[in-house]
Amino acid sequence: MPKNKSHKGLLKRVKITKSGKIRFRKPNSRHLKSNKSGKQNRSYRLPQYARAGDMKRLGTLLFRPLRSQDQAAAEARDRKAKDAKDNKDT
Repeated sequence: MPKNKSHKGLLKRVKITKSGKIRFRKPNSRHLKSNKSGKQNRSYRLPQYARAGDMKRLGTLLFRPLRSQDQAAAEARDRKAKDAKDNKDT
């Protein structure tokens, strides 16, 4: 049985963070910026994270479990609520 191989084209375009999120750069941000607004050009500087709808497809290409930014935010909210509850009880 052959080994599963990660999609090399995808690996060149994204970075998988330690927590399992996928970070990438927006397309259309390299050149021809003079006809784009300043707000649009500034938004190109910020890293983007893959959303929940893309994670299943990306996970199959990379053969590993991944987390979306939405999942990470939900877990952070749950953790914060749990900490608040624990502090309230003590």
